Order: sequence, then C-alpha cells, then structure tokens
Amino acid sequence: MEANEAQELQEQAEHAEHERTLRPVAFTMSVVAVLVAVVTVLGHRTHTEAVLDQNKATDQWNYYQAHKIRASDTALAADLLSVVTIVDKDGAKKLAKSYADHQDKWAENLKEEQEKAEGLEAKVEKAEARADRYDLGEALLEIGLVITSITLLTRKRVYWYLGLGFSTVGIVAAALGLLLK
Repeated sequence: MEANEAQELQEQAEHAEHERTLRPVAFTMSVVAVLVAVVTVLGHRTHTEAVLDQNKATDQWNYYQAHKIRASDTALAADLLSVVTIVDKDGAKKLAKSYADHQDKWAENLKEEQEKAEGLEAKVEKAEARADRYDLGEALLEIGLVITSITLLTRKRVYWYLGLGFSTVGIVAAALGLLLK
C-alpha cells in the first residue's frame, strides 16, 4: 500500500467519523423542520378562524344595530301617537298596544343579540391569543433550526445545543397555544 493511499483511507475514516457525529444534528434539524411546518399550519388556521369569527361578530353587531334602529323607530312612532289627536281612539289604542308589545319583544331580543355579538368577539380574542402563541413558536423554531444548521458548517456542538434551546422554547410556546381553548 502506498503512502497516499493510506492517507486517503485515513481521511475517509475521519470524514466518516465526522458524519457519524453529525447525524444527531441532521436528525434534529429534520424534526425541527417538521415542527416548524406543523406550527405554521396551526398558526395560519388559527388566524383564519379569528378572521371568520370576526366576520361573524361584525354580522351579529349589524343585526343588533338593525334591531336597535327598528326599536327606536317604533318608540318614535309610539311617542308620535301619544301627542297626535286621532279620530279613531280605539284604533289608536290598539296601535299603541301593538307598538308597546313590539318594544318589549325587541328589548329582549336586543339583549340576546348583544350577548351573542360579545361572545363572538371573545372568541376572536381567544383565537388571536392562540395565533400569537403559534407565531412565537414558529419564529423560535425557525431560529432554532438556523442555529442548529450552523453546527454543520462549524462542527461545533455549542450551536446544536443553542438551537435545541430555542427549539424547546418554541415547542413550549406552540404548546401554550394548543392549551388556550
């Protein structure tokens, strides 16, 4: 065996040893990349949920406002009946009672519609809070992935550990998003 063949075999052995020591780093990067994808999808879906719930809340507030305008118009008509001289007193009394009945019914409906709208707004706030956790988790996981990849370039394990730290904090942030319901 010649000297350069022996040196080449030694270099190949050293290269194989470096590859073996970097396998955990590569595996970690693969796992973190998958976690980034999952948390990203969760974040996007949660943001979409918040937007849809916000639309529902807006529709509910519009419905409430329409009822409120109708109730206000009825109250104005009832007030007008009370000050206008009407020839048909029985008809006026029936009309005034009808308006009063509508007022009572709409007063109850207004409270219900307002509660529904406020409930939908609370739902939006919760979805946004969850989405914020997912966004934070995604950012930290991406930072962890990039820092971990530096290990492949520098061959220094400190970057792997630092990347694992950021990734762990990212996982915790995303898990907090899952726990907010």
